[in-house]
Amino acid sequence: MINTFLNMLFPETCPVCGGPARDHYTAPVCQGCWRKISPYQGPACRRCGKPLVSDVSTKCGECLQDEPFFTHAVSFGLYEGVLRKAIGLLKYHNVNRLSRPLSDIMLSVCMPSVDAVVPVPLHERRLRRREFNQSALLAKYLARSLGTSVILNCLVKIRDTTPQVGLRSHDRRKNLRNAFEVRRPDLIERKDIMLVDDVVTTGATVGECSRALKKAGAENIYVLTLAHGMME
Repeated sequence: MINTFLNMLFPETCPVCGGPARDHYTAPVCQGCWRKISPYQGPACRRCGKPLVSDVSTKCGECLQDEPFFTHAVSFGLYEGVLRKAIGLLKYHNVNRLSRPLSDIMLSVCMPSVDAVVPVPLHERRLRRREFNQSALLAKYLARSLGTSVILNCLVKIRDTTPQVGLRSHDRRKNLRNAFEVRRPDLIERKDIMLVDDVVTTGATVGECSRALKKAGAENIYVLTLAHGMME
């Protein structure tokens, strides 16, 4: 009944297929397109979650060469198709209501229990421009569903770094070095933390966030993201 009422007042067209989006839960993406979102089930690095070409290897070269500060990282799917479109609608077009169904699909990923959920922060200047942090929206719903707390404004980004798009892996890490710090270490000290972001590519951002959390006394850090975007 609610869907019927909302469709009468606010009819929406699916930006993926162009058909009507009748289910308000996933609108403006229609249910037919939403069902095409699927988890990545191929081989991946057991440490950082990077998709691998072969399932013979269990760790990627970067993790073997430079061990990350987080304990484990995993993404729900690949940054492509309908999932990429949905993330773009949330992130760049202010379709905030998609944060709930997107966080729901993240719950299908098997992760250890944690003491708190922490979103990857935006610099205050970028947050003012965007008006919201998509990772914080996802983290709030995840924490509520998991029955744990979400910690905001503890891990902060202190440098407004240049955009990561177009930078090589090494340059991404260099660009983000010492860009994050923990303002309230008492909130995360000796706790297992779930670090949440929307997309991970090289892992530079979650790596630096994990470095700051670990330095502040966090126990284990488990990274959960919606999608893994392979470097093109």
